Amino acid sequence: MNAPTDPALLSKLYNNRELVPDHAQYFARWAEGSQRARSTMTCHLDLRYGEAPGETIDLFPARKGDGSCMMFIHGGYWRSLDKKDFSFLAPAFVGGGISLAVVNYDLCPKVSMDEIVRQMLRASRWLWLHAEEYGMDQDRLFVSGHSAGAHLTAMLMSAQWPRFDGELPKDLWKGGLAISGIYDLRPLVGVDWLNGDLRLDEATALKLSPAFLPPATRAPVMTCVGGDESSEFLRQNALLGERWKSAFAGDIPMPRTNHFSVVDGLANPAGALYRGARKLMKLDQ
Repeated sequence: MNAPTDPALLSKLYNNRELVPDHAQYFARWAEGSQRARSTMTCHLDLRYGEAPGETIDLFPARKGDGSCMMFIHGGYWRSLDKKDFSFLAPAFVGGGISLAVVNYDLCPKVSMDEIVRQMLRASRWLWLHAEEYGMDQDRLFVSGHSAGAHLTAMLMSAQWPRFDGELPKDLWKGGLAISGIYDLRPLVGVDWLNGDLRLDEATALKLSPAFLPPATRAPVMTCVGGDESSEFLRQNALLGERWKSAFAGDIPMPRTNHFSVVDGLANPAGALYRGARKLMKLDQ
């Protein structure tokens, strides 16, 4: 299925805040839960993985478990939100014996999307190099992300790590979970309200589209999209599974969820999305 070509329709299908009129309630609830998590849990905040202002990580270490760590990359169309909005995911992961690293990056238009991808490479390298200091196993690192973060997750799963840094293993990430992502960026070139900040042209959009890059290894990649999301997000989700057959480990159905409520599934230990993450990490069969 190809993307629509009508700019007005594309603009509507990618405008999640308009499609979910009560989106502000999700942001408020996430902020409240995140503040509570940071104030009650063991955490290392604003660990620096690079020199730029946004190059920081919040780490919530698990005291029990096998050293598994999930790095989570937030969404916000590469131009909004912050890692501190997603600390609310930590109780479910840490409670299940999984350390959680919530990563930040600088936002468009201050930096280009190309630079955000490079920041995620640096964050990944930092986590691998410092894992053992925080009780994590270098061989048990996984990555997930939502929306823009799902795009960045897929980019990391296609990264050639030894070319980036000869010290790094080619399979730095042992699996990826991409939630409600955009994997073919070309339709965004025509979305004026968004591309004013992203500044994509056709060539850059293609270069930064993971659907047109091969996965770097056979490490499993799982996808998920809210059942009530727009036809474009459903199409994008199916596209990655179709293009990445060699690494694709399945889609996690999340019926009756929108672009924002789907993320809540990662914070619910009884829910399908959290259980899917554990399956990806080979913690549950």
